[in-house]
Formats: sequence, C-alpha cells, structure tokens
Amino acid sequence: MCDKCSENLCHPNLPSRRSVMLFGASALGLALGGTAFAKEAKAPPKPQNVLSPDAALKRLMDGNTRYVDGVSRRHDFKHEREALVGGQNPFAAVLSCADSRIAPEYAFDSGRGDLFVCRVAGNFAGTETIASMEYTVAVLGTPLILVLGHDRCGAIDATIKALKDDKPPPGHIPSLVAAIAPAVKTAAQQSGDALENAIRQNVIDNVVKLKSAAPILNAAVEQGKLKVIGGIYRLATGTVELLAQG
Repeated sequence: MCDKCSENLCHPNLPSRRSVMLFGASALGLALGGTAFAKEAKAPPKPQNVLSPDAALKRLMDGNTRYVDGVSRRHDFKHEREALVGGQNPFAAVLSCADSRIAPEYAFDSGRGDLFVCRVAGNFAGTETIASMEYTVAVLGTPLILVLGHDRCGAIDATIKALKDDKPPPGHIPSLVAAIAPAVKTAAQQSGDALENAIRQNVIDNVVKLKSAAPILNAAVEQGKLKVIGGIYRLATGTVELLAQG
C-alpha cells in the first residue's frame, strides 16, 4: 500500500491532496474571474454607464440635483427592461438604510440597471453586503460605491438608547445594535448632537471598511478603478450631502 493510500485510510474524512488542489484552483479562478468574465461578456446593455469613478460621482450628484429641484427625467422603463434582460452594468452602487423614506433610485433620478443597491437598517457593511459590493465591482465593473446614511435614523437612535440603558432590544435587533455600536461609541466622545454625530460617524466607518476590504475592493481602490464615498440624505429636502471621498 502506498503512503498516500495509507494516509487516506487513517484519515478517511480528510480530502485528498488532489481535491484540495482542485478546490484551491477553483476558488482562485472564482476570485480572479470577475475581470475575465467581464471581458468575455458581450457589449454592456447600457454603454452610457461605462464611466470613470469621478464621472460616475458627477452623474450621481447631477441626478440628486434634478430630484431636489423636482425636474426628474422621464425614464423609458419598457425599453430598459428589454435591454437589461441579458445583463447589467450599473454605474454606481449604494449601501443605503432600509428606511422606507429613503429610495436611492428616486433620490438620484436613475433608471433601471443604473444603481446596484444594498439596503439594511443602519446602512452598515456586514459580510453579505461586502460580498455583494465585491460582486458589483469585480463582475459588473461598477466604479463607485456610496454609503448613504440619513438624518433621524431610527436604527442608530435605537442603538444609542440600547447602549445608554444597557438593555438589548427584542428579537434579532441586537445584531443591528452590535454592528452600529462602534460608531455610536466613537461619536459619544464628540461634542454636538449625539444622533447626528453617530449617523455621520457610522457612514465614515463603513466607507473605511469597504475601502479596505481585501482582496477585491481595496485592490480596485488602489488601482484607481473604484471610488468609495459617504453621504447623508436629508429627509426634508432630499439633498445628499457628501461626507468623505477617496
């Protein structure tokens, strides 16, 4: 009996060396395959969405200006649906709060296939959100990520109260509190309005988190292919105020 067979008999639940190598090669191919996949794909369904990070930011903010001014464009959803059947190439990704008053597609006067939006109460970047952002950057070629907080955020206000009273909220809500707590604790050392400071700090922290997320997002930032920024949506006016650029 050869050493390899003997080794597998002694440890029947361990994968063979060959299977480990094949799995590693597959994982590497998946991690690096976004660019190759994009190159092999046919022409983007929305050529106008192929933009540099700076151009994408300008387009995003121009859309917000139209929205605030009440002059949003009429979008041809019928033809957009047809064009997007075979794929997508959004020009920006938005990590937004799940608050029903915040609608990124409206706030930036965008059409179908323009924005890749992830929403969660408290607009924080958890594992699944980071993975989603990696997908849109590596596979779809999205050049811009915006972390979008908003004033009077209920999730952040609830976190402030939970930490102050040392009383966890019911159900699964403590998972939100745990994710937002670091920003709240940092903001507590700042002067001014506690809620406003925490909202701002939460956006800043998650911009940093996404920019440094290895191996995909940080590499795209370093190569100048991706910009990650933060902003605050003002409920009363619909204005998005940019906080951090990089």
